[in-house]
Amino acid sequence: ALPISRRRKMAAPEELELTQEQTERLLQFQAAVQDRLNEQEGVPTVFTPPPTRPLMVNTADHRVYSYIVSRPQPRGLLGWGYYLILLPFRFTYYTLLDIFRFAYRFIRPDPRSRVTDPVGDIVSFIHAFEEQYGREHPVFYQGTYSQALNDAKRELRFLLVYLHGDEHQDTEEFCRNTLCSPEVVQFINSRMLFWACSTAKPEGYRVSQALRENTYPFLAMITLKDRRMTVVGRLEGLIQSADLINQLTFIMDANRTYLVSERLEREERNQTQVLRQQQDEAYLVSLRADQEKERQKREKLEQKRKAEEEAQKRQLAEERRRLNLREEKERK
Repeated sequence: ALPISRRRKMAAPEELELTQEQTERLLQFQAAVQDRLNEQEGVPTVFTPPPTRPLMVNTADHRVYSYIVSRPQPRGLLGWGYYLILLPFRFTYYTLLDIFRFAYRFIRPDPRSRVTDPVGDIVSFIHAFEEQYGREHPVFYQGTYSQALNDAKRELRFLLVYLHGDEHQDTEEFCRNTLCSPEVVQFINSRMLFWACSTAKPEGYRVSQALRENTYPFLAMITLKDRRMTVVGRLEGLIQSADLINQLTFIMDANRTYLVSERLEREERNQTQVLRQQQDEAYLVSLRADQEKERQKREKLEQKRKAEEEAQKRQLAEERRRLNLREEKERK
C-alpha cells in the first residue's frame, strides 16, 4: 500500500476563489476520498466528520480500549503484483463513486439524516438480517438506540452496539462465521444487551455519526461509567469468534468495577430511601396518634363545656321559676 503522505492530494486551483461553504464541501469530499482509501487498506481513517445529531454517550474518554483488525497484506510476488495492478482501478472506481455521491449530496441532502421511524428502522434491519443469515443470532434489542441506553443504565448491564455496513466486503463473513456462531450467540445473550442496525437506515446512520466508526464490522461496548453512559471499548475489522469473545471479556473485566460501584451506590441510596420512608411512616403514625389524642381531648373539653352550659341553663331556669312564684305570691 502506498503511504498516505504519498497519495495524491486534491486541491482547488489557485486562480479560483472559493467561498467558505464551497471550501468546507471540498474538504469534506477530500476526507471522504481519503477515508475510502484507508478503509480499503484496513487503515483507520484520518478524517472523521463531526456528528450532526450527537447522542448522550460519552465518546471523549481517552482511556477507551480500541482493537482494530487490519486486512491481511498481500503475500509473495504474485500477491503484490495483483494488488498493484488493481490499485489504480480501485482508486479510480472509489474516487468516481465518491465524486458522484458528493455531487448527489450537494444537490440533495442525505435522506438518512432525517430519523422519522427509528423503531421501524430496527425492525426492518432485523427482518433483513434474518432473511440473509438465519435466525440463529444474538438477541437483537427491538427498540431505539436511546431506549437501549436507558435500559442498560437502569439494569446496570453492558450494551454491545453493532453497526452493520451492508456494502463492506467483510460483512458477509463476519455475520455468518463470527456473529452467528453458537459460542458468540451464547456469550452475548448471557452477559449483555445487544443493539444493532444498518448504517443504511436513518437510525443506524445517526448512531454511526455519534460513535464515529473507522471501518466495518464495527462493535462498541457501552456501560455506565462515572454516572455517564460511556464507550469503553471499540472493535473494528474482521474479527474471529474466539478473538471476539476474548476481547469482549477483557473489556468487561476492565470495567466491571464501575458497575459494581454504581450498584453499591444504588443499594446505599435505596437503603437510605427505605430508612427515610420508615422514619416518615413512623412520624406519620406518631402524628396521627397525637392528633387522635388532641381530638379526644377537644371532645372531652367540648362535652364538659356543653355540660356546664346545660347546668347553667337549668340553674337559670330554676331561678326564673322561683322568681315567678314569688311574684305570684306577692300579687295575691
